[in-house]
Amino acid sequence: MSPKPLELDLDYLRQVLVELLEIPSPSGRTDHVQQYVGERLSALGITSTLTRRGALSASLPGPRSTGADRAVVVHTDTIGGMVKRLKDNGRLEVKPIGTHSARFAEGAHVRIFTDDLDRVVTGQVLPLKASGHRYNEGVDLQGVGWELVEVRVDEPVTDEAGLRALGVDAGDFVALLANPTITPSGYVKSRHLDDKAGVAAVLTAFKALVDAGVTPAVTAHLLVTVTEEIGHGASHGLDPDVAEIVSVDAAVVAPGQQSREDAATLAMGDGVGPFDYHLTRHLAAIAREHDVHLVRDVFDYYRSDVAAAVEAGAHARVALLGFGVDATHGHERTHLDGLRHLAQLLCLYLQKPLVFPEWDAEPEGDLADFPSLAVQPASEEGPREGPIGLD
Repeated sequence: MSPKPLELDLDYLRQVLVELLEIPSPSGRTDHVQQYVGERLSALGITSTLTRRGALSASLPGPRSTGADRAVVVHTDTIGGMVKRLKDNGRLEVKPIGTHSARFAEGAHVRIFTDDLDRVVTGQVLPLKASGHRYNEGVDLQGVGWELVEVRVDEPVTDEAGLRALGVDAGDFVALLANPTITPSGYVKSRHLDDKAGVAAVLTAFKALVDAGVTPAVTAHLLVTVTEEIGHGASHGLDPDVAEIVSVDAAVVAPGQQSREDAATLAMGDGVGPFDYHLTRHLAAIAREHDVHLVRDVFDYYRSDVAAAVEAGAHARVALLGFGVDATHGHERTHLDGLRHLAQLLCLYLQKPLVFPEWDAEPEGDLADFPSLAVQPASEEGPREGPIGLD
């Protein structure tokens, strides 16, 4: 049976997206958001388990005609901060969690998580020179860096003792609040679209398969990781039968890039290297066949969950699908159309067989049996002249 576009519950997409964004989840403090995702999966009739390190694993079973499965990987952790020092002026020095510039943290409303779960401490990130009436041109001359910003706490504290009385200490998490907005024209403005929007799109795709009663071509695993922003990502938690891994993450909308906010993106390579030749072309062909708006792109300063998976020894083909985000790790913006195209492409992909169903059923095979049309097996007569695979 050939794959078909599925009806997407776009109200569900919007609701889940906003709810995810409203849950603070800097890397290292993700229990709440993982509980939310698990409950969303449970509502779809999909059971999930949690690893010791907090990654969530679930699956949609497929017919067991081969010994190989596929996995979709997303992450719920975000960039954020950690209290590094209690300052004498009653403010907080912050160390960043993940890679992001203090330039875009300036002005952010934050929540400081103390060890007292019943206490809510809020604040705001400010440059050290925050008042034009006091510093005049010095406000504009101050540089950019985490050592040049501080968190102003929304409590009447003026010294270190006051902060300690609130229960604040070094090592407390500082979450930059997302403040999501969806405009009438469909733009989504928020911090942490990376990768909360990807999670929402993936959940919408899985819901579409469940609602339509469609069985995926092979078992489709879902791995939701919690340490992507600090480089660990999908380093554990993948099923050993997985032959294809598609990571879903933010695509870079910026000068010199082809990604668009209103389209899905197929990354051909990133800062770690190229993605799998066969799987990327397979995804591109599916999009062409079904008129999914997909653009190809290559990223310079970028890595994703699959980089951690490969580095940890995952024996699988890997690819990256994205949703275009303007001002990544800053004042982010995407569009609902891009998320819609991404979710639809995932629906179609999960209905298709693996790129090489018989070959990938086993972890290895004879060179002569490799079914690629791009790289032909060696000839018994010795190396052939000219480009391999071309007559």
